[in-house]
Amino acid sequence: MSGPSVVSVILNLNRRDDTLACLESLSHSTYTPHTSLVVNCASTDGSFEAIRRAHPETVMLALPDNRGYAGGNNVGLDWALEHGADWVLVLNEDTILAPDCVARLVEIGESDGRIGIVGPMIYHFDEPDVIQTAGGMLGRSWSAALLGNNEPDTGQFPGPHAVEWISGCAMLIRRSLLDQIGCFDERFFMYWEEIDLCLRARRRGWRLMHVPQAKLWHKGVQRNYRPAPLVTYYTTRNRFLLLQKNHAPLGILLRSSADTLRTLSSWTLKPRWREMRPHRDAMLQGVWDFARGRWGRRAS
Repeated sequence: MSGPSVVSVILNLNRRDDTLACLESLSHSTYTPHTSLVVNCASTDGSFEAIRRAHPETVMLALPDNRGYAGGNNVGLDWALEHGADWVLVLNEDTILAPDCVARLVEIGESDGRIGIVGPMIYHFDEPDVIQTAGGMLGRSWSAALLGNNEPDTGQFPGPHAVEWISGCAMLIRRSLLDQIGCFDERFFMYWEEIDLCLRARRRGWRLMHVPQAKLWHKGVQRNYRPAPLVTYYTTRNRFLLLQKNHAPLGILLRSSADTLRTLSSWTLKPRWREMRPHRDAMLQGVWDFARGRWGRRAS
């Protein structure tokens, strides 16, 4: 089939085998015109050469350093827009797409000119019939709630439906949306930047849609996923940045602050949470860096 042009942007940092597998799945896509673009962030595992050998049709951009999810993907987004893409599919490197995934996403995106971001049904790679996310909603404290998380797919999401945010694991973004609101905010570095993009889009009247018939499998964030302290740092700092930047109501800010204080107290005072001390320290640094306006990559 043919239609609007799509560029898939894949950020790679020493994930050669995962990136090769993702590109292999994209090579079987039923959708054209489509271009795969890999932004290689100073990888030292031979990724650049291996990808070029296995997929010579793939566009390769080499960055001298790690600019995070936001900065690295912005390089790819800028290239895609400069080269006339109508849609840009931002993909994690550890994803595998069904052959018709891109086609189904574009079909729904093109059905309504106010649809700005479209997301697929994301399954756990190690449990291929178990949903990782069927789109996202914001909880009462603007928490990031995943629809269908860890539920077996029994058809509970029969058709495309509106959501409040799309996982940055795989999001198809309309060109005119990016022209209007810009790309990812690089202050986030990684985590919460896709939710910020979705909030900005919705404020400007764009619709966000999840497409259950577009299927994708994600190797990261398995059911037993336990984040590292580094993740705690970024999610703490960046959640407060998101709330501040997007003018969250005072009640939300106070509730989020109270939740953070409660967690810090538990991780400090209760013996059963002794193993969470590294996370406590990371959370404290996240709060401190937010307070002093220190963004981007965490200082070592």
